Amino acid sequence: MTRVIATMSLSLDGIGAGDNQTLDRPMGDIPDGSLHMWMFRTPDENRAELDAIVSAGAYVMGRHMFGPMRGDWSSTQAREWKGWWGDEPPYHAPVFVLTHHPREPLEMAGGTTFHFVTGGIHSALERARDAAGERNVHIAGGVSTTRQYLQAGLVDELMLQISPVVVGEGLRLFEDVPGMRLEQLSVRAASLVTHVRYRVVRDAD
Repeated sequence: MTRVIATMSLSLDGIGAGDNQTLDRPMGDIPDGSLHMWMFRTPDENRAELDAIVSAGAYVMGRHMFGPMRGDWSSTQAREWKGWWGDEPPYHAPVFVLTHHPREPLEMAGGTTFHFVTGGIHSALERARDAAGERNVHIAGGVSTTRQYLQAGLVDELMLQISPVVVGEGLRLFEDVPGMRLEQLSVRAASLVTHVRYRVVRDAD
């Protein structure tokens, strides 16, 4: 059965990104690399979790997770932008990008195709479910997009990577999210991160 899994790297105080994102500062105002150091410095130690992040049959992400551009896609920079990940993104599956501005699908090397969805979070999730088949759908960020899916009660599991840093100010994942009951499925401490996975407990469970 397809599950909807939200995966995100967070600080100890629940911040997943900073304000004022730019091309040079993909994570906005928060210290560069503070939340994702574990990915780059100790990838072998975290191989199972990295593989799990890119194991979905389809992904949903927000416009700002895809890139720093705002508004329509008419500028040269926006038209030529293909994401942060180079010619072969790590997803190797359909990725549905939430946006207010239409854009033709963008096919990349390795099986990743970015589809730009203007119909909102429910439309993007429906398309992702269809594309994923029996595999899971991952909500891949950013903070605002993941928060919207949590607020709508559409997430089945949380897969969080918690870095040992307190950022102080930024975009908090659980801000304005209604109370949830969570069942802890797993926890593993590594040198630069703690991996925690939860199941969202529904009222009918």
